[in-house]
Amino acid sequence: MTLKPFLEANRIEAGCDEVGRGCLAGPVVAAAVILPPDYSNAWINDSKKLGKKQREDLIEEIKDKSLAWKVAEASVEEIDKINILNASFLAMTRAVQGLEIVPEHLLIDGNRFRSELKIPFTCVIKGDGKYANIAAASILAKVYRDQFMEKLAEEFPHYGWEKNAGYPTKIHRSGIEQHGGCLWHRKSFQLLPRQLKLEI
Repeated sequence: MTLKPFLEANRIEAGCDEVGRGCLAGPVVAAAVILPPDYSNAWINDSKKLGKKQREDLIEEIKDKSLAWKVAEASVEEIDKINILNASFLAMTRAVQGLEIVPEHLLIDGNRFRSELKIPFTCVIKGDGKYANIAAASILAKVYRDQFMEKLAEEFPHYGWEKNAGYPTKIHRSGIEQHGGCLWHRKSFQLLPRQLKLEI
């Protein structure tokens, strides 16, 4: 099923999405994408519904065909300071600010958004499965973050980040229990079910 190209015709819309909110480690990453109004690609979909190779194969297509795109992040330190929800808003704001074209409207995946931006926006629940620009943003953010965590896994091999991208899997929790946390772990999160005291 081909996703909708826009919410409203004849305006510049940017789709925005983030990944990594539920992770125990690493930054939260967001992307913003402006697609041409006549763009259509049946493969563009919610990144969670695509396999790793499918997502990676679509990256250059999205970057090449987009009118503008940007990936941005909020750090672990920022997550711990302002909380994960506000850090997600911050990452999306940075992605929009980094676009080479100023959008007239934003399509935000999810049910809420706050920002210093003076751009009108519409929140769309499960928007990455409805609008192509949000789905494209979800793919860019997901691939960027997965590759980032895979690289970190080379330096911090105890947590299985090359496979779980920092999400709270059994292997990740076990690694924290055996080896403690590291500087990439979110101290404000419950790293273990009983929240053992860790050296971070």
